[in-house]
Amino acid sequence: MRSPVIITIALLGLLAGCAGGPPPRAWAASVCSTLTPWRAEINTLTSRAQQQTPQSTTPEQAKDNLVRMLEGARDASEKARSGVEAAGVPEVDDGAKIAAGMTESLTKVRDAYGKARDTVSGLPTAEPSAFYDGVSAAMVTLQAEYAASALDTSNLRSVELQAAFAEAPECH
Repeated sequence: MRSPVIITIALLGLLAGCAGGPPPRAWAASVCSTLTPWRAEINTLTSRAQQQTPQSTTPEQAKDNLVRMLEGARDASEKARSGVEAAGVPEVDDGAKIAAGMTESLTKVRDAYGKARDTVSGLPTAEPSAFYDGVSAAMVTLQAEYAASALDTSNLRSVELQAAFAEAPECH
């Protein structure tokens, strides 16, 4: 008969092997591979909207451009959120908190873009000054919600992840 201690040690070893997430460098590379194109897409969409909106001759055209930009930013943010979530939980202290915090932050960004899109989409265009005032208010709210979505890293410091982000080529 096998010793209960040996069986317990063997089971704990199996569970530990199953519970391990990606090592810090692999996780950082995965996250950067997701966030780098997201940032580029957000910048492209924002630049395009800034170029097209002043050239729009009607509030309807401005509305279409802005709704497209905000919808694209919302969709890109969801793709980034999904990619960070798919990266898993890094094998570091507080890895679950760090991964959840990043995912939550991107969820808030996605939701902020979605809310702004819905707001602009619902604005009437019959009175141009009222429309542009509504757009301005929606953008102020978007900026505030975007800023509030920033990940609070005060409790989530990981020397291993900091080094991994500094070393991973995908992050540069």
